[in-house]
Amino acid sequence: MLEDRTTAAPSATAWPAAYPQGYAVVDVETTGLARDDRIISAAVYRLDARGEVEDHWYTLVNPQRDPGPVWIHGLTSDVLRDAPLFPDVAEEFAARLDGRVLVAHNAVFDWQMIAREYARAEREAPVRQRLCTIALSKALDLPLPNHKLESLAAHFGVVQQRAHHALDDARVLAEAFRPSLLAAAAGDVRLPLHECRPLTEWSDRPAPRIGQQAGYGSYRPTSWRPSRKRPACPYPNPGRYEEGKRLKQGMRVAFSGDTSVERDLLEDRAVEAGLHVATSLSRLTSLLVTNDPDSGTSKVVKARQFGTPVVDEAAFGQLLADVEPADG
Repeated sequence: MLEDRTTAAPSATAWPAAYPQGYAVVDVETTGLARDDRIISAAVYRLDARGEVEDHWYTLVNPQRDPGPVWIHGLTSDVLRDAPLFPDVAEEFAARLDGRVLVAHNAVFDWQMIAREYARAEREAPVRQRLCTIALSKALDLPLPNHKLESLAAHFGVVQQRAHHALDDARVLAEAFRPSLLAAAAGDVRLPLHECRPLTEWSDRPAPRIGQQAGYGSYRPTSWRPSRKRPACPYPNPGRYEEGKRLKQGMRVAFSGDTSVERDLLEDRAVEAGLHVATSLSRLTSLLVTNDPDSGTSKVVKARQFGTPVVDEAAFGQLLADVEPADG
């Protein structure tokens, strides 16, 4: 589906010469958060250099497997059965991304899912830079209560109609990104651009059985934080995370505050990578993940006292992509 839209004339504001010439605001819905999960729908809003919408595109994608948390995205196996496979939409998707900065909310996640799909299809996604709107809102020091998309939308008066529907989430983000971009330009704020390195090869592992999908098997639509006991981490704690290095299996990771990805899903992804998810913070904690390091939560306060390393959700997502195996 493609729809061209007429936009207003660009602002006369002097524009930073270093800013990109175009953006692709992206949202993907997926079967889950793990390495082997698949995209089930994707939307792209193409914007010009000043954030004006040029057109938009949306597609369903048949993942050829269990669609995962239907109660979140609403896409059942029946809905997806006749949808195109990713290789069938890869060329059109690439045309939407080509030559543009990929913009997404928690962009590292969307980028990783896209890069993996292209690697499976033995192709390369034409993306060289990404911009996370969480990072941009922090650079602009926006007075948001948390870093969820709905809070960013509310700040700019953007009405969300269908949360977790790729097309509406991409629309909402595009409408919130434009005033963010204008504010950044007016304040001569450096955009938080990050390099994207496409995967060049892929090796699939067996897909999980229906009803046993990693990270989602114990969830119910009526309860986001069900009471459940996680199995003990099988790896010894190797100590604290060091900036610039990889996470290592066995590290104790604690979370504090709001996250754009549901907390349980984020914790499950950490467990799948071989990390120990800690419910409290102590001198043994390897890393604290929080989008608000200046808050007064008990975990943040203790992290300051103990000198525990702190990263935000987007950085943690990048670290999860390459966790070092435990020693022998």
